[in-house]
Amino acid sequence: MKASTLSELRTTFGDRLQENVPLSGYTSARIGGPADVLIFVRSADELAQAARTLWEKDVPFILLGGGSNVLVSDKGLRGAVIINRARLVRFNSQSESPTLQAESGATLNDIAQRAARLGLCGLEWASTVPGSLGGAVYGNAGAYDGDTAGSLASVRLLHRKNGEQTWPVDKLEYGYRTSIFKRTHPPAVILSAQMILSKGDRQEIRSKMEKYTTLRRSSQPAGASMGSMFKNPPGEFAGRLIEAAGLKGKRIGNASISTQHANFFINDHATKAADVHKLIKLAQKTVLEQFDIKLELEVELIGEW
Repeated sequence: MKASTLSELRTTFGDRLQENVPLSGYTSARIGGPADVLIFVRSADELAQAARTLWEKDVPFILLGGGSNVLVSDKGLRGAVIINRARLVRFNSQSESPTLQAESGATLNDIAQRAARLGLCGLEWASTVPGSLGGAVYGNAGAYDGDTAGSLASVRLLHRKNGEQTWPVDKLEYGYRTSIFKRTHPPAVILSAQMILSKGDRQEIRSKMEKYTTLRRSSQPAGASMGSMFKNPPGEFAGRLIEAAGLKGKRIGNASISTQHANFFINDHATKAADVHKLIKLAQKTVLEQFDIKLELEVELIGEW
């Protein structure tokens, strides 16, 4: 980044800007080298302002909320990273068809818990999913027969060329753990989203959420990870294939394939992204050789590889 550009960013963002910061502190896997610049935003307006400023100065950037479903290179990232802390949530609970409007930095668990307290159902699945609403919209996050595509009404975004827009859910071209955002990377940032809810019994909602939490704890490992590493192939489970290939518990450096669920790769201590990347390549190569199935990443690789 040019010194003159960096100076202008310092003036614009003040104490909301940090320099040469390891991204390991901002990802769920606790992995990642330094970014040239971090910019912290705490509202959708601040997010829009940051994006406009970086676009105007031709500074490349990415957006991180909860930092799950990403693996950041040990070399870090050139340009800027916007750390999204825009978390305002508003409920329209009195309508016959209740909805909520939430900024993209709001966490899925917080949204689901607040809905449950109001006796609003439809987001029970989201209580077990780590990460932010923006990330869920981007990647069509889901669990336990629910997903973002089935819960979303519309998204408010800022497009680099076309300004602020509202896109209905149909325009997002959702598929299994993918969307138009993830496939084509349009020059846009997700500001907020409207979710569809329905009225229900508080105890029943709470019981379902507790059931999902228990299932998650019994089937998925604790510890620092990126979430599910690979998408499930049609009619199969990535974890089963990796385990059947004899890779459950496989370790490279301080990175390991979980002994509890083989589709989770764990940072045991100060793991290097390069070692996780080697495990990814090993799992893909071995499963392809043994089962003629190509494992497709659910996690996104960020930075230089």
